[in-house]
Amino acid sequence: MLELDKRWFLQILVIVNFVGTLYGYYWYKNQLAVTEGWLKLFVPDSPTASAAFTLVLVLYIVRKRSPFWEAFAGVTLFKYGIWAVTMILAAAARSPEPFLESLQWTDWMLMISHLGMALEGVLYSRFFTFGIKELILVGGWTLLNDILDYGLNIHPWLSLSLRGTEEVVAAFTLGLSLFSILLFALLVFPAKQERKWNFPLWVRNR
Repeated sequence: MLELDKRWFLQILVIVNFVGTLYGYYWYKNQLAVTEGWLKLFVPDSPTASAAFTLVLVLYIVRKRSPFWEAFAGVTLFKYGIWAVTMILAAAARSPEPFLESLQWTDWMLMISHLGMALEGVLYSRFFTFGIKELILVGGWTLLNDILDYGLNIHPWLSLSLRGTEEVVAAFTLGLSLFSILLFALLVFPAKQERKWNFPLWVRNR
């Protein structure tokens, strides 16, 4: 725990999250190719979350901070980390094959990496400096993403074994969004001693 904000550890996490972000956007390449215009922004959920966290880590390394991106990273890392693991396990449970046999190596890789995302968000919440304003903005974005995902059918493609469960998945996703927002409100408020108040804002209000 004491090493979480050490420079060398932050640098390792930057590399890991940056590589994961690139792979995540590559993973979504086919869905992005068939998604129209500005809606592409709402398709690659997990890599956008890890990209935001990478930015937060880089700012910590250079002794700066961004409350908005801290809030965005925390909420979305947890939400999409838990969402992905749940969808993989649900797909395996509904598969006609035995549960363990239906899980491929890519499924295990994705579950480990997405659990890591959720854990990062929770562990680093002790350093976050965001307030109610930032959490409301991020909460609005997160809920808008859900509405567009399931209202316009641009949500991450589901496994074949989950076909026909879209309404259940939509309800679960919305509930997970609300839980994630509440969780980070409870984690960050009231302020922890470790918060990076001594770091200046990345972008100052003019």
